[in-house]
Amino acid sequence: MNVDIRSTVFVLSIMAAIAAIWLAFRARDAFRAGRKLPFFFKKRQQYDLGARLLIGVFLLLAFAYANFRWGELFAYRYFPPTLTPSLTPTITQTPTITLTPTLTLTPTLTSTPSVTGTPFIPTQISTEFVSVVTPKSDYTFSLIVFSTKIDDDLQPIQPAIEFENPLKTIYGTYSYNMMDHGVQWTEIWVRDGKMLHYSTGTWQGGSGGYGSALLELPPDEWLPGSYQLQFFIGENWIMSGHFRVLGNAPTRTPTITLTPTRTPSITPSPTSTPTPTKTPPPIPTSTPRLTATP
Repeated sequence: MNVDIRSTVFVLSIMAAIAAIWLAFRARDAFRAGRKLPFFFKKRQQYDLGARLLIGVFLLLAFAYANFRWGELFAYRYFPPTLTPSLTPTITQTPTITLTPTLTLTPTLTSTPSVTGTPFIPTQISTEFVSVVTPKSDYTFSLIVFSTKIDDDLQPIQPAIEFENPLKTIYGTYSYNMMDHGVQWTEIWVRDGKMLHYSTGTWQGGSGGYGSALLELPPDEWLPGSYQLQFFIGENWIMSGHFRVLGNAPTRTPTITLTPTRTPSITPSPTSTPTPTKTPPPIPTSTPRLTATP
């Protein structure tokens, strides 16, 4: 049975915690027995025994916490992780049916040989290399583990190989050892054979520890399919990790922009023309008559 370092550290912490609980019960029994004894010397012996057991409880609890928190990192200094080769998936094409041009069409199955390819760095990425340090060949890497979240120690939270939409971020975490400062490294994210994103630079993570890669896309670009993370040192392919995305990506909702509508201006209505007043006709003036005077 193969037991890794992480499982061993976890089991040791659990055993130390169980032993601390057992010693705590023994200390309680010793104090109870001391209170019941009438003789001072024997009572003092029981109290001393209970005190020593309590000290053992605190020491075991401290060991369990320290082992669970830093035991794995301490063990990797003396037992570095070994590189586990990852299998490169082979692309097998589905046999196609070739129709023979005869009077009676008889379909024949034509098998296409499988294509096996080793990942390589495209030219547009290799032109960005700036490192002049020649990488050695004694470095080691673990398998890549994928998750949607990681903790402060770059450890995956609920790792998986299949993820349901909607998604926003996927992390690829791994451990490494015997790395050289300043060597060129490259990470390439691929979906169904097409490159999605890449990162390259000089190594600044120290000789050993944990590393993580990040793929962040808009929710509508997480299309279902097979995804792959390829890792290179210099131009040498080191390892690859695979995971699948299930379910359709959410559709992007268009943003509606309101167009301002001009308010119609008020046209003044024509003013009414005053009605002309009637002018009374002139009153005729009477003509004076001549009166004869006697």
